[in-house]
Amino acid sequence: MPSAETVAREDLILFLNAAFACTGQREFYHTADEQRVSVQFLHAYILGNYRRLYARTLAAGVNDFNAAEIIVNLLRSGQDTPVTFRTEENALLTAAIGRLPPQRGWKLITRLRQERINNRRTRALVRAYTLGQRDLTFQAVKYRRHVRAAALHAHLTLPGELPAFLFGKHQNVFRTPLLETFRQARYSHQAVYDLPFTVAQGMAAKHGIAPDLFLKNIAPRLTERERLRLQNRSGGKVEFRPERLPLTALCSYVLSLPMAERRERQDELTGWLDVAARRVLRRRPLPLPAGRTAAVLDNSFSASGSREKPRRPLALALATDWLLRSATAEGEYRAFWTHPVASPLLVRAEGQTNLTDRFLDALDWGAQTVIVVSDAVENDPPGVFHAAYTAARRLVLDLSVLHFNPVFDAEMLTVRALSPLLPAVGLRDADDLPTALGFARFAAGQTDVDELERYLSGRVQTFLNAGAVHVEA
Repeated sequence: MPSAETVAREDLILFLNAAFACTGQREFYHTADEQRVSVQFLHAYILGNYRRLYARTLAAGVNDFNAAEIIVNLLRSGQDTPVTFRTEENALLTAAIGRLPPQRGWKLITRLRQERINNRRTRALVRAYTLGQRDLTFQAVKYRRHVRAAALHAHLTLPGELPAFLFGKHQNVFRTPLLETFRQARYSHQAVYDLPFTVAQGMAAKHGIAPDLFLKNIAPRLTERERLRLQNRSGGKVEFRPERLPLTALCSYVLSLPMAERRERQDELTGWLDVAARRVLRRRPLPLPAGRTAAVLDNSFSASGSREKPRRPLALALATDWLLRSATAEGEYRAFWTHPVASPLLVRAEGQTNLTDRFLDALDWGAQTVIVVSDAVENDPPGVFHAAYTAARRLVLDLSVLHFNPVFDAEMLTVRALSPLLPAVGLRDADDLPTALGFARFAAGQTDVDELERYLSGRVQTFLNAGAVHVEA
């Protein structure tokens, strides 16, 4: 029978893997409802049994969806916070909501209001978040409904003309330029183009402005994410600056292009991906062991993702390939796709999942470290990877194999593994690969729960010292 310490370590690893990978959205094999029900069960279980560690996972690199869930759950159950941990938990909550993208932060506050979570700590957090915005006027225009909910929920006294803007009828002229622009946009076509895109879009529809004309005039105000989302709908009419995108988002864009266009633009696309990969590595190098490194990358049909997350697993595999390619010396790295391609830029999701042959190819090439990126639904044939891995551990001296899985399995309550001897680590974004590599030793069971606690405690200090990082969508 496993000890309590072993159970605690396994529980936390299970939860962290889910919190790295699950976004509550539909995946290839599971619906959005199945995803949400499963991950919410894990949140409730870990919160109830390991509250201190549950709060500290906010600093461990969990994705935005799960960070928001943790914040809500901690605020809802504030009466259960140990007195000795209250200061640290409050600091974690403040830092975590500040690091969420603005649209997620404001939606979280609206959710707190809808769920009637309105204790003193919640009001203090909402007050600090709202009044701490660097440009609250801009936020109030772009997220008007949510900022209004925050003001009502925390009984805020907002500065300047914001109360009149959020709660008034806009009959009088505003002295604040952006607020006056919003008021004028109800009557003036030209004023529409001085508003944030999402606000201007609704105003343009009310005015009956032609979509092509609207996109042409609003283009200077678009964020890079908005430009990316509008590429297909605009037929390329919106100027796009892909070199500014994060690596995984850029890979998603590349994979959305027709195959012929990818062939024609290989040099250009390669340059963009090189820049994005170097940007990730400058922030945090990959802690790779010495020797040859190979990647076994799954481009089977299930890597096509879902309607909500099209080609996301394939984009993550491509981004991982580019990161490893950029982080290693020439001749020290090689990628092995389950369905081989002449160039990684031409990869597509197709066919069955045959990881074993590619794993053996990697060993034959001389890899000492093998990184597998796959949803682990092995079906060509099923279950063979475990046998190959077991034999390789005996035959290959100092072999290190790491499995990163971008897909949360709602039925298993975790990310699926390829072998009982090779635990998987959840991975949603290639930017998180350095963190995932550091976490892999915990997933492999090479440490005890005390070391995991020390790891999380160290992450907390780094997290709290880093300050808020806002990403505009």
